[in-house]
Amino acid sequence: MATTSPGQASHPADVDPVPEAHAPPGPVAALGGSAIDLFLGGKELLSVFIRTLYYSVRGKREKGAFTTQMYEIGNKSVFFLSITMGFIGMILVYQSGLQAKRVVPDYTMLGATYLELLVRDFAASIGALMLATRVGAGIAAEIGSMVVTEQVDALRMCAADPIDFLIVPRFKASVIMTTVLIVWAGTVAYLTGAATAYVAFDVAPQTFFNMALIDVGDVSVGLAKCLAYGAAIPVVSGYCGLSTFGGSEGVGWATTRAVVNTSLTIIILNFFISTAGFLIFPG
Repeated sequence: MATTSPGQASHPADVDPVPEAHAPPGPVAALGGSAIDLFLGGKELLSVFIRTLYYSVRGKREKGAFTTQMYEIGNKSVFFLSITMGFIGMILVYQSGLQAKRVVPDYTMLGATYLELLVRDFAASIGALMLATRVGAGIAAEIGSMVVTEQVDALRMCAADPIDFLIVPRFKASVIMTTVLIVWAGTVAYLTGAATAYVAFDVAPQTFFNMALIDVGDVSVGLAKCLAYGAAIPVVSGYCGLSTFGGSEGVGWATTRAVVNTSLTIIILNFFISTAGFLIFPG
């Protein structure tokens, strides 16, 4: 800094600038920034979904990738999903039986009511949430690792779209295997519920296995949820994996985001599909 004589005023340029303290953004600015980030993220996610549908029809066929992903998503999830849904089936029937015992001690419709709830919502929603923790996290971690090791950039340099080669095989396999797994898991939950009703409340299997309340609407809504959840899990998780940055720490964050965002997407889809189902099949 230049020196000045005692009678000479210092020029503004001779003084070192002092950085101004920036005030933290207020609640309105923070809320607006979050809304903008959510909008941009939703726009990019929609773009990934549209491109996935396009490449599912017009993309290149990589031999072996589809069957490999069917094994990774389906076969490796059977044990985990069977154990989880088996215990959930026992808990639901036991708690329902206790409540019925307090109000009206009549268990003739316990199995029919439980089966209707299982077919229409519980099997698909709970099973998909369980798959989001395993399949979704695995997809995000695998694709995120490829991003940070520049394998995805290598695909782009070879004029190959990462969505076509990484997300589309997982998308097709997930739609099929999620439906198969949920049907299997629902069957397991129903059988464990029947065993619980027999042991805890002395409900005969002939009484529990009652399909009087099942109609076309229940099956249609349940199947629609299976297909929607099976499509949402690889798309959302793949998007989280492709948006990874920051090395190995970024892969961890991408995995966490995949589980959270996929679970949130399943809950939102459940609301809209259930609402549409009740409007189309009011009975």
